[in-house]
Amino acid sequence: MVENLPSPFDRRVWQEATTLYDNGYAVSIICPTGKGYEKEYEIIDGIHIYRYRLPFEAEGAKGYLLEYSLALFHTFRLAWKVHFKQGFDVIHACNPPDLLFLIGGFFKLLMNKKFIFDHHDINPELYEAKFGRRDFFYRLLLTFERWTFKASDISIATNESYKRIAIERGGMDPTKVFVVRSGPKLDRLRILPPKVELKCGRKYLIGYVGVMGAQEGIDLLLQAASYLIKDLGRADVHFGLVGDGTSLEEMKRMANDLGIGDFVTFTGRVPDQELLEMLNTADICVNPDVANEMNDKSTMNKIMEYMALGKPIVQFDLTEGKVSAQRAALYANNNDPKDMAQKILQLLNDPELRQQMGEFGLDRVKNELEWQYEAPKLLTAYNAIFLE
Repeated sequence: MVENLPSPFDRRVWQEATTLYDNGYAVSIICPTGKGYEKEYEIIDGIHIYRYRLPFEAEGAKGYLLEYSLALFHTFRLAWKVHFKQGFDVIHACNPPDLLFLIGGFFKLLMNKKFIFDHHDINPELYEAKFGRRDFFYRLLLTFERWTFKASDISIATNESYKRIAIERGGMDPTKVFVVRSGPKLDRLRILPPKVELKCGRKYLIGYVGVMGAQEGIDLLLQAASYLIKDLGRADVHFGLVGDGTSLEEMKRMANDLGIGDFVTFTGRVPDQELLEMLNTADICVNPDVANEMNDKSTMNKIMEYMALGKPIVQFDLTEGKVSAQRAALYANNNDPKDMAQKILQLLNDPELRQQMGEFGLDRVKNELEWQYEAPKLLTAYNAIFLE
């Protein structure tokens, strides 16, 4: 069960689902529809996908309450459909929201099903990042998170920071928490020849892929771009930003207001091929995620995708970002767009360093971080739940 992205677009969910299917499990996914994924039911690679429609993408606390209520209703409805058509022994719930324990708990108590919580986002910190406060809703999210862990037979964490939250804040038995990182698959992230036209006539391309939202720091990236171009005099750079989100139109206006609209391409959501073309053409990739509690503890897929394509990275000095990238990145002072621009400039001026960092990142993915090293950990978690 997943609420925030459709399958197979959600790469982590799809990698988990196909790994389970390839190892003898029957798998069904319940998720929302999305651009390019409008069918309410289809079978892809042997996996049954049931989708539901949400009327809008939420903004504000009331909007999220309505979105999650609708998602919960449709997920519960489709869970019954899966039960009668395919059947299931395990509910594998991916947050947000931390409300799917209501469905998992129902089937666990009344029908003796197992419940796995796959912890994708730390929602109390996500709420604080979006709204800048720790109020009633923040405390309510902490309660939902704790109840989710209490309902879980086992939980899956995307990194060690999330594992600590499961144990310390969620009260989970450490032996029932399994770390399964979101490793990239190199058969998807292929190294391709650059497409020079994506540089729009300029010498260098700075690449970004991700959500266009408040906590992703696109505003900081645009400020860094403005400083690099206007104050540091580097008019030989272009920025290619791939992704969609609630702040996309606002960020387009901001680029124009800063006077750098001609130096930035916003693609919106694009097929994998176009994403790969942009990132393969990039000389440097950036991760401007805002330094806050949520981003500090979260592993960002974009970091490992950049590394899988052999790209040097500039990002802020965040704990899990450093765990992933290590020497594949330069680390700017937190939330400082001028220092981010300086780090980009350092790499622009040092092609040898760019090559060394890119090679280090690619080697780290090939030998440590690729999904093939994480898949056995997922299977170990499933083995554990059936041994209870």
